[in-house]
Amino acid sequence: MGRDAVELGLITLMADYAHRDTALEIRQEGQRYSLQLRDGLGDLVQDLLPVDLSTAALRTLATIALKKRILQSELVELRGSGAYDHIKELLAQDFIERKRQSEGRSYWLSLSEKFHRTFAVRTEELISRARASRPEGEPRAQVEPDQPETEPG
Repeated sequence: MGRDAVELGLITLMADYAHRDTALEIRQEGQRYSLQLRDGLGDLVQDLLPVDLSTAALRTLATIALKKRILQSELVELRGSGAYDHIKELLAQDFIERKRQSEGRSYWLSLSEKFHRTFAVRTEELISRARASRPEGEPRAQVEPDQPETEPG
């Protein structure tokens, strides 16, 4: 796939997210793109978090949570070399588990039981807090229940 096709795909995706009724947006910073929370929702997330993790470690944890199970090498490719420090922090606080890959040199990273206990927030609570914290006239965030876990193929 050529660079032009990738750029067109990103622009299309950015426009799609801009028109969605969700808490996420795609933002461009120089030559980099990121999927992140819309402005104004960061305080809501900080209020909901019962843990003391750096923003970067939280983003790494969110990436693992979205993937359910991810190779450490893939995570580092997505988040950069700083992810190694985030992984150490998340392992130390027992939010993730790491198991050696059966073939290869990387590790499988997955969410721990402590993650599920700590971040078990009822969907209704998230919706009511999101509605209460959004600025007047801003669309409400769409919160969907968790999807069942699937094992990677």
